[in-house]
Amino acid sequence: MGDPQGKDDFQNKGQAGHVGSRARPIIAITMGDPAGVGAEIAAKSLKLGEIYSIARPVVIGDLDVMMDAVVMAGGGLKLNAVPDPAAGQYEPGTIDLIDLGNVGPGEIEYGKVNPRAGKAAYEYIERAINLALAGDVHAVVTGPIHKESLNLAGYHYSGHTEIFAKLTGTRDYAMMLADGDFRVVHVTTHVSLRKACDLVKRERVLTVIRLTHDALRRLGIAAPRIGVAGLNPHAGEGGLFGQEEIEEIGPAIKDAQDEGILAEGPVPPDTLFAKARGGQYDAAIAMYHDQGHIAMKTAGFRLDAATDKWLSVSGVNVTLGLPIIRTSVDHGTAFGKAGKGTANPESMIQAIRLAARFAFHMLRAVERI
Repeated sequence: MGDPQGKDDFQNKGQAGHVGSRARPIIAITMGDPAGVGAEIAAKSLKLGEIYSIARPVVIGDLDVMMDAVVMAGGGLKLNAVPDPAAGQYEPGTIDLIDLGNVGPGEIEYGKVNPRAGKAAYEYIERAINLALAGDVHAVVTGPIHKESLNLAGYHYSGHTEIFAKLTGTRDYAMMLADGDFRVVHVTTHVSLRKACDLVKRERVLTVIRLTHDALRRLGIAAPRIGVAGLNPHAGEGGLFGQEEIEEIGPAIKDAQDEGILAEGPVPPDTLFAKARGGQYDAAIAMYHDQGHIAMKTAGFRLDAATDKWLSVSGVNVTLGLPIIRTSVDHGTAFGKAGKGTANPESMIQAIRLAARFAFHMLRAVERI
């Protein structure tokens, strides 16, 4: 599938310890909404020694919340408050933390919407973005935020992606979901289905194909193969079920092909994701939010109906088109689990690994210049 050499090179160097301490990228991890599970899954992820073989992680959040998280993670971890990333120890068993002092003991109740928590979550993100733009960290991994808390705090964004776009001055961006080598990129996201149909335009589809191609190249895939979904059933069936494939999507794919991009489609949506999952494509492009999210979460989320527990919540959210690297967990604040110590860190672990992989290739490219 594509060119796996870049991935193998990254994994082998990291796991074998061949990457020097200064070569390991610095990854800022935002704690997310302090009333949710973000701090807990960050602590559980950083208990893994392997993380420190591929990255230098520093958490941006609040000391009191992280102290709780360390307990929920089973202990065995120390917290090292630092003023900036350069002061981190970056050693297994120690979590380096930039403490913003937003939340004190008893000020936030787990699992409850709170504008104070929304304000804190926003400020973690803002600090991380500023550090990345300044070059003080090489990538940002975000913990889950609660959109209602965020908006009650006066920050009127529909999610992380829009915050990052605004604070970095980015106009053209896209959301990519990834579970291992299964990757889905979205043409539209947080809008109504009716509006999403109106936004599927030739230039936007071409922009997303370009962003996807660039991201896959930065992951070390030399010649990415991209499958593009249709909007309508059967990809329009030659115009019988809609004209978007003929008038907008098909021409965008042709434009991409003329640029040398290996894009195919429009592929009927009901078969595209199975082909991508099977390795025919390095990424699939979905036309709207649920078209892509359902495919990804069906692949990565697994529920044990007998116990009503999630056995797997894998998947990573990546924002393409930014001047900085940003990955995130592919789930929410899980208020029902917050404060109980039962949250699954799988998605956070994957997000850190993928951020480190992006950053590793970025640093290697800089070394070649």
